[in-house]
Amino acid sequence: MLRQIITLSESTFTLQFPKEMVGKTVEIIAFEIQDRKSSVVAVSPDKENNLLRIRNLTKDSLIDLTNFKFNRDEANNCHE
Repeated sequence: MLRQIITLSESTFTLQFPKEMVGKTVEIIAFEIQDRKSSVVAVSPDKENNLLRIRNLTKDSLIDLTNFKFNRDEANNCHE
């Protein structure tokens, strides 16, 4: 994967791909980043705190499936 964030100084830009991508089909997408600060938040050092906060908010909704056994016959028994 190749990802670059640049500030254009002219209307043309040349990409140089790694050798391992030669011969591969690639997709190139370009879009304007409106607020650079909001894109930085996604990789902020507070990510662990955000994940912990989410875990605390959802912990009461979790179900222990340790001993769950899937029964295919019972699942497909909807027409009886």
